[in-house]
Amino acid sequence: MDHSKTPVKKEIIVTLRNNPFWPGYGEVQILKDGPDSYSSFKTHQENPIEYARNTKEYKSKEYILKIEKSWQEK
Repeated sequence: MDHSKTPVKKEIIVTLRNNPFWPGYGEVQILKDGPDSYSSFKTHQENPIEYARNTKEYKSKEYILKIEKSWQEK
């Protein structure tokens, strides 16, 4: 498959959860896509925004930080 025209996308996606059993936790996903490669990493963390801000990807200033909310209904 030819991926030479795949646009470069670099994102850090933080998903905040409203789970009564895991207060303050969320998921951090680091995505990189482009003509030369694709990579994805996802982790469940306490204080996910702080975790994301301490990654080498965030510090490189090449990645876009997105924060999402995922609220569970009771």
